[in-house]
Amino acid sequence: MMIKIKRIYDPCDPDDGWRVLVDRIWPRGISKERAHLDEWRTELAPSPELREWFCHIPEKFAEFSIAYRAELDNNPEIQKLIMQILEKSTISQVTLLYSAKDSEHNQAVVLRDYLNEKAGSV
Repeated sequence: MMIKIKRIYDPCDPDDGWRVLVDRIWPRGISKERAHLDEWRTELAPSPELREWFCHIPEKFAEFSIAYRAELDNNPEIQKLIMQILEKSTISQVTLLYSAKDSEHNQAVVLRDYLNEKAGSV
């Protein structure tokens, strides 16, 4: 099953399956009830330094993607978590939630692609 992404401000849908927030900071204006989260995994978000450097500037996205993937690859704890997500995705739909306004240039896009690539190689 493919892993998908969705903005946390969009309505919850039963087709979302297992909903996991992948932002380091809680999204503004969203209550825990409205979020309908199954999990909030801050450790899957880019490091604070990388997030601040990127600052959601589209021109930096390619370089951000490379650096973020390196962070994911080089952290054994994150690799364990990634394996858990991939196992979950074989049972149920997994939806990564993010709060960024830009739906094409954010960490969830990179993480979704990373996880889908990993799923294909497992």
